Amino acid sequence: MTENDDFRFEISLSVLNHLGRNLYRNFITVLGEAISNSWDAEAKNVWITIDKVNSSFIIMDDGNGMTAEEFQGKFLKVGYSKRKDGTYKTGSDRPYIGAKGIGKLALLSCADKVSVFSKTKDTDYVGGVIDNSGLDAAITSDMTPDQYPLEDLDFSLIDGLTHDHEHGTIIYFENTKEHIRNSIAHLRKLIAMTFRFSVIDENFKIHVNGDPVSVEDLKDLAGNTEFCWVINGYCDEFIKKFTGKAAEPIALTTTLNVSGFLATVKLPRHLKIDGTDQRATVDLFVNGRLREKNIIRHIPTQRILESYLYGQLHFNDMDAPGRDPFTSSREGIVEDDENFQSLLDYLKHTVLPHILDEWDKLRLDRGKEGDDENTGRATKKQRTVKSLYSQAKNEYKPENDDPNSDQVDTWLEELAPDAEFNISAYVDCFLSENLVRKYMTVKGVALSKPSETEVATWRQREQDRKGEANISFTIRKDNDDLSYLGMDHMAKSIEGNGDGGKNASLVKDAVNYKPVRNAVGHTGLLTDNAKTHLSMTFENIKGRIRNLLQS
Repeated sequence: MTENDDFRFEISLSVLNHLGRNLYRNFITVLGEAISNSWDAEAKNVWITIDKVNSSFIIMDDGNGMTAEEFQGKFLKVGYSKRKDGTYKTGSDRPYIGAKGIGKLALLSCADKVSVFSKTKDTDYVGGVIDNSGLDAAITSDMTPDQYPLEDLDFSLIDGLTHDHEHGTIIYFENTKEHIRNSIAHLRKLIAMTFRFSVIDENFKIHVNGDPVSVEDLKDLAGNTEFCWVINGYCDEFIKKFTGKAAEPIALTTTLNVSGFLATVKLPRHLKIDGTDQRATVDLFVNGRLREKNIIRHIPTQRILESYLYGQLHFNDMDAPGRDPFTSSREGIVEDDENFQSLLDYLKHTVLPHILDEWDKLRLDRGKEGDDENTGRATKKQRTVKSLYSQAKNEYKPENDDPNSDQVDTWLEELAPDAEFNISAYVDCFLSENLVRKYMTVKGVALSKPSETEVATWRQREQDRKGEANISFTIRKDNDDLSYLGMDHMAKSIEGNGDGGKNASLVKDAVNYKPVRNAVGHTGLLTDNAKTHLSMTFENIKGRIRNLLQS
């Protein structure tokens, strides 16, 4: 070569593997690229037709379509960007979703053969066929793109589709069995999660096998949504479908130009999209397109709330002129992007702590499990008792069509605070008295004379009651004398063996504790003074029993 020779880049077809077939693994992402192209082409409708029997599917739109020159110079030109002249919106003022010009290569990743048919209102169909087996051979031979012409179109593939198709693009995918394994219903849910939420033009519809995808495809998720927080006044059709919510949406504000919602479901399993390996998460949308799924993974809280949380955040400022914060696969955000970091900071330091605390309170108010680690609001013991009562009360609820249903619900709610206190008090009583019994057995503590009289009285009373009930079997597991004694008599035996122990601390506390303890044992409802008395006295008793057990 001489110094006057022209040097130029030469790209091998193997680049299509790196930018297309091997870069896109998620079928929904592949659909997203085709739908994004339809959006940018001013389409009002996208029709997705799945043919599982023949392992194929079709994506058709009614967009502007392409001339032969546009198909070659734009669609087949890897890296061609609609924004290269500084234009960021379509003729109808839609924001362009495509940016890098490589998303179209995703289409190669989900079928053995891809046929592209396109026409404008003034031209006939143009296009070509990309056969992945032929492409593999060309890559193996290290061909350049200009050495690999596309195959001719087979118009029999789209018979019946072209009659009313005045303009737009049809893409036919052959042999796609692995990528359409989900049922149509499940696929509709995935599409609804990924696209329907993000529709920013009411004239843009996505159809699957003839029926438009809508929020109705997510009615299970909407019906199981319990609480909702909306950011900067956001509202959409999906939020209006929250029939299972236990409270009205709670408003959040921020100076960031962000909108959207965060919501929690009743149970973690309600986030699962049945029949798929997908679940609803907190997702980031930019100009109506999903750009980052499960954004919370960047700032994990390791708290139970994450198992219940999902939502959408819309942050269009991330797609401003001169910015390109999206990864090559279009499935994520470059993490050091300034706007993205501002959003993460807002979520981490403001939104999530606020929602975590409110969610915990709202759940506790409903008698549900909340955030066990929030011990400032309620101890784990208190939370467990609330949960136990909540589960138990459901066994007493009449059927919804029972005329007494509302009245019984009111009674159950009124009993909740007393039930929770009494359940906790009974557990404390059960543990403390049985631990003292075991202590006395191991230590061989003799019973005082008054205690022996008490045992005889209660044995006879129980025998009489069994006779009245015609019961012949043994009731008590441990039928020894100690099982008939309360804390007061056991304390006297431990600390004074009779009257001499009246001033001992456990005896005094046990005597003070007995009247209220008996009311709890007989399922009585306590006054506030009685609750305070029992709680304070029992703290002393627990301290004394801990000392006994340590000895």
